[in-house]
Amino acid sequence: MTDSGAMSNNFPYDFLRNAFRTTLLNEMESILGPSFKNIKSKCYTDHKHGFYVYARPRLCDPKTVIKYIGRYLARPAIATSRIDKYDGDHVTFHYNRHEDDKYIQETIPAIDFIKRLIRHIPEKHFKMIRYGGLYARHRKIDSKLYRAISKSKHRFYRSFHQWRTAILTSFGYDPLECPDCKHTMTVLEVYCNHKRVSLQELYEKAMSKSRGKRSSA
Repeated sequence: MTDSGAMSNNFPYDFLRNAFRTTLLNEMESILGPSFKNIKSKCYTDHKHGFYVYARPRLCDPKTVIKYIGRYLARPAIATSRIDKYDGDHVTFHYNRHEDDKYIQETIPAIDFIKRLIRHIPEKHFKMIRYGGLYARHRKIDSKLYRAISKSKHRFYRSFHQWRTAILTSFGYDPLECPDCKHTMTVLEVYCNHKRVSLQELYEKAMSKSRGKRSSA
């Protein structure tokens, strides 16, 4: 993000910077009370273009986007390769600063290092992944999605007993084939909410719920 507030094809950075500044200062005023008004006013004066927002414009392909997002979903806030040394009391690590891509190395007390890491731990029940498009929930068009499925596959779509064949046909792998020894596995038990349940029962409930949604649409 440059100081001129350049825009990429997707995000208006001037708006993001100003919106972040306004939201943050209003929230701080609501918590700290009237005593914060003078500081708030000074922040508006000193930061006329808003607060810094790291949303640097990049043109990248879908694979790069998936790799970038996946890093935050399945990895810690800092890669272990960036941690250079730990002597029992202090942690030395390095990173490239977002503002100017400058190489920075820091040595801080271990407790401070942990404090920086736990900022990135999401709150309980916070959704790290949200679905869009065909995977989004509660859309009116969902009741018509079955029309996009080839008629030759409708029998798999409606039949519980063909679930194995349906997965093989749709996704190209056999869910009961062991990926290591290639032997056929047997479904013994299914657990839902920490309770053993019948796979047939789960299927019937899902189909009943699906039929109810279609009939009410």
